[in-house]
Amino acid sequence: MATHALALIGPLGLPEMLIILAIVILIFGANRLPELGRGIGAGIKNFKSGIKDESPK
Repeated sequence: MATHALALIGPLGLPEMLIILAIVILIFGANRLPELGRGIGAGIKNFKSGIKDESPK
């Protein structure tokens, strides 16, 4: 199902990424972007470590 949804959206190119970045800057402000990036990075790191710690039973 995820691939079907991706087919509807299509690949993200540079113009689309710039539009998304501009929207994020408008919503959160330029001063909070580093804090937001660190939070997302920490979340991804915790998610990956949680997957690695999960042992199959």
